[in-house]
Amino acid sequence: MRDVEVKIGALIDRLANRAIWRLARARRTLETELPLVSFTFDDVPDSALHEGAAILERYDVRGTFYIAGGLAGRVEKDRTLITPEGCAELLGRGHEIGCHTFAHQRVRSARRLAADLDRNAEYLTSVGVAPPARNFAFPYNAAWPLARPELRRRYRSCRAGGETINRGSVDPLMLKAVEIRQPEQHAQTLTRWIDEVVGEPGWLIFFTHDIAPRPTAYGCTPETFDNLVRYAVEKGCRVLPVDQALDRINW
Repeated sequence: MRDVEVKIGALIDRLANRAIWRLARARRTLETELPLVSFTFDDVPDSALHEGAAILERYDVRGTFYIAGGLAGRVEKDRTLITPEGCAELLGRGHEIGCHTFAHQRVRSARRLAADLDRNAEYLTSVGVAPPARNFAFPYNAAWPLARPELRRRYRSCRAGGETINRGSVDPLMLKAVEIRQPEQHAQTLTRWIDEVVGEPGWLIFFTHDIAPRPTAYGCTPETFDNLVRYAVEKGCRVLPVDQALDRINW
């Protein structure tokens, strides 16, 4: 029964995302002569701080870390989530902190969403994020059409999945992104997306979770992540956190 529920939930996620991407009217034109790249992290395991942030800083660039306060300090079988102190450290080192809800549950109720976002804003304020986070990422990349008015009221952008580059007519509340994930052989081929955004400039957003020698299915090794960041910089991409990229395209 559990497997059936998971499959049904995944189907609902896909249908909701496709409906938004196809039907949303709140679009803006994304024009850039310079290829833009953003590296983002969801959930934010502590390895995203100790390895991921350090690699970005090695190339003098910064990333966006979408924090769910309800996960703070949680110890799981294959990862430990970032603590409030770690979140404050990211902020102090110049990285952007975004919102990933508090409870880290799929957005399914517009009514409950507001209270959850308020709770996460309070958590982020407690670790030094002020003014409030301006950008959001959907847990599990699962959007919900009825939540859009609340999200529009609070955030400059919302990010999902989509596996493509943002170009042309783009919905700021449904930015698309490319996942850095396992198997490692797959993650190592993602430089092709950087080649593509260099060849036809747009905004390429990567997202991942942990950066560890033995990553989860949703992360990669430090060596692979370092190669992606280095490649983007060497190819002449402007690597920016999400909020700075939005400034760059005048949104």
